[in-house]
Amino acid sequence: MPSASPSCAGQAAEDQALAFLQGQGLQPLARNWRCKGGELDLVMLDADTVVFVEVRYRWHAQFGGALGSVDGRKQQRLVLAANLFLQHEPRWADHPCRFDVVALQGQGHAGQPLQWLKNAFEC
Repeated sequence: MPSASPSCAGQAAEDQALAFLQGQGLQPLARNWRCKGGELDLVMLDADTVVFVEVRYRWHAQFGGALGSVDGRKQQRLVLAANLFLQHEPRWADHPCRFDVVALQGQGHAGQPLQWLKNAFEC
């Protein structure tokens, strides 16, 4: 049986993360928001807090797995993209913000629960 392409697997992981977060009461503001500095997978509203969500999917847990793949360089790119988002969408600029990571691992996520790390890093 052919395996899903990485982009299809990533899209499925984002779909799952979005549905999960909406089930937790978050409202979507943007998805796959692109700018010169990178991309924001999901931008959500949690009460009055703007949440920048990085969705990470990894087939294997090697090298730290999905959560471990959000290293310092990736964090810097997310912060840059978030700042550009807030400049482009000034209505959200005065809201508190945080960075979350949603991690999924394994083929079809192998029945493993999704991991949601709120306030994954500070900027």
